[in-house]
Amino acid sequence: MLSRLAHSYTRDIARRDDLLQEVSIAVWQALPRWRGDGSLRAFVARVAHNRCVDVFAKEQRLSASDLDETWPDPHADPLRHAEAQQQRDGLLTAVLSLPLGYRQVVSLALEGFAHREISEALGLEENAVAQRLSRARRMLRDLMGASR
Repeated sequence: MLSRLAHSYTRDIARRDDLLQEVSIAVWQALPRWRGDGSLRAFVARVAHNRCVDVFAKEQRLSASDLDETWPDPHADPLRHAEAQQQRDGLLTAVLSLPLGYRQVVSLALEGFAHREISEALGLEENAVAQRLSRARRMLRDLMGASR
């Protein structure tokens, strides 16, 4: 999960690895503060996103990258793999063009987080998460439709 979250912030493999290391250290340092009153997964995601946002605020520039590394074997069906790769790249480019607040909820939703978990991770109300996801989906449809 941490690797995919880092992927959602940078395309550059070396920078992603650096970001993943920074996120891992931040999570490790934050674990003693977890009180057990919520989901550990949401707590870890919140720490990870906060660290990524800190790095993003410093760098002020992002580009597309992979969120998911579990795609079909390219040797099994090269055409299917190429199409899936092209769709994934288009989605990721669109996700990275979203404003940060929308990008955060979309990244966590793509990780399979429920609205409640996203709200815990980002410190938002569940209604705010639902609104952001709805707006982000609309923006993504527009962005991906425009790129065709």
